[in-house]
Amino acid sequence: MSRIAFIFPGQGAQTAGMGKDFYEQTETAKGVFDEATRLLGFSMPELCFEPNDRLDITEYTQAAMVTTSIAMMKVFMERTGIRPDVAAGLSLGEYCALAAAGVMSEADAITTVRQRGILMQEAVPAGVGAMAAVLAMDAAAIETVIAPIEGVQIANYNCPGQIVISGLKEAVETAGEKLKEAGAKRVIPLNVSGPFHSRMLTEAGRKLGEVLEKTEVHTPRIPYVANVTAQYVTDAAQVKPLLEQQVYSSVRWQQSVETMLADGVDTFIEIGPGKTLSGFVKKISRDVKVLNIEKMEDLEKF
Repeated sequence: MSRIAFIFPGQGAQTAGMGKDFYEQTETAKGVFDEATRLLGFSMPELCFEPNDRLDITEYTQAAMVTTSIAMMKVFMERTGIRPDVAAGLSLGEYCALAAAGVMSEADAITTVRQRGILMQEAVPAGVGAMAAVLAMDAAAIETVIAPIEGVQIANYNCPGQIVISGLKEAVETAGEKLKEAGAKRVIPLNVSGPFHSRMLTEAGRKLGEVLEKTEVHTPRIPYVANVTAQYVTDAAQVKPLLEQQVYSSVRWQQSVETMLADGVDTFIEIGPGKTLSGFVKKISRDVKVLNIEKMEDLEKF
């Protein structure tokens, strides 16, 4: 019996026009975007569909991505009748997994991630922090090289051969040089507005915890995999502490996929803009089916 995981992308996958065809062709998606507009006080269709500078600003990006992925998910389930056995998302994508698992209402996922984006945006002054992707180097070797360097840590374990480091700009640059000397194929600075998933965002995580205190969470209807632990969450009491920690902790995406594989998941359906997670999953295992839903035509082909 096939086991299906819904997976949801994170920041960086956003693109102008995302979700527009779903909005124009289905009342379900239109309802999600219009509700986001009502909740947040600015036009979500305008933010997502038209070229603009705000879409790449963290405080807007996160709400836009979650709104778009939830709208696509709802239409996908409505049209196909398919429901996931498990769910997971990369960084802010975890909030879509929470909605898929019935842990958080769609409205709460959208409003909470809007606050998360603002807190993360404001946490560190521009230019103080940085992130970089390290290619073709083993995670354990990277950990060994950066351990003596103050102010840098692994932010994302994406897949074999792709790790992201984060922290103080100077520390990330120093780490990059040391990693290349130690055998990394390339170290690529990322165009991001902050040192996400590093200890520099600890205060942002604490403030998000205060926001989450007022947010209602429920026992998951299906298990979802937490970024922080790469383990299933089945108890509502675990949800808020893990979401707070997620802001300043490493995203263990490769380990999360391995948890789902060990549980018999053999079909991964990425729902949302881009194909980033599909690429990661294929590098982690070639023995699974990976599908993408980011356009209405993908749904029609499905």
